Amino acid sequence: MQDSYCVFGNPIAHSRSPAIHSAFAASTGENLNYRAILAPLDDFAGSVRRFMAAGGRGANVTVPFKEEAYRLSTHLSDRARQAGAVNTLSFAADGSIHGDNTDGAGLLADLQDNLGCTLAGRRILLLGAGGAARGAVAPLLAAHPASLYIANRSADKADQLAARFHGDVPLHGSSFAALAGQQFDLVINATAASLAGEPLPLPAGLFAPDALAYDMMYARDGTPFLAQAQAQGASRCADGLGMLVEQAAEAFFVWRGIRPATAAVLSQLRHAP
Repeated sequence: MQDSYCVFGNPIAHSRSPAIHSAFAASTGENLNYRAILAPLDDFAGSVRRFMAAGGRGANVTVPFKEEAYRLSTHLSDRARQAGAVNTLSFAADGSIHGDNTDGAGLLADLQDNLGCTLAGRRILLLGAGGAARGAVAPLLAAHPASLYIANRSADKADQLAARFHGDVPLHGSSFAALAGQQFDLVINATAASLAGEPLPLPAGLFAPDALAYDMMYARDGTPFLAQAQAQGASRCADGLGMLVEQAAEAFFVWRGIRPATAAVLSQLRHAP
């Protein structure tokens, strides 16, 4: 009998996660099925409970439920606790829910291994302060950048996220407007603006020479943020498909104890019709 896994989100029809995990299962010989589930905005917890009752073993969580998944978890990994957000759930036979966060591991694997982006000593700007951004802060700080700025429409939310972390790396929270006059080597979009097809109110001049603009969202024809970044001078642009594959591999390892290879899956997705 196959073990059941899924991804919860709203919207979710665009998700590539079922294809990714199916490819991982085929390459590792693991017997599982994986599907996408549209969870109502007002009943994420109910959707999780129903999936558990039907025998579900684990689930990924995407926009906009990562912080709610954190609150629903009865046990948390250290990286989920640091982030205050959960994107990977594991269900135990006693009904307990273990929450983890593989977003940061996936982001760093894509940036460093797939894109060859050096993070140490770089000025990094993280756009957004929601669930996606929360999972990225600790791993980015661990890579020893020169500084990390978190910018959000609501400066208070960015300040609150920055205040969760302490260390040697200068860390700041601000509004988008307060970024005027500063330049960054890496600008990461962790907002849902690209999913909504909206540009961000970013001041001009943010991108240093040779800067990389990175969108955690992905789209075959590019995202609004990447188009905006290119128009504002970013020399390199990358979407989040690689991050999606890498965080999925980390989640697969959490569930199955096997770390699947990612290069062939990422290439297949990039070239899919």
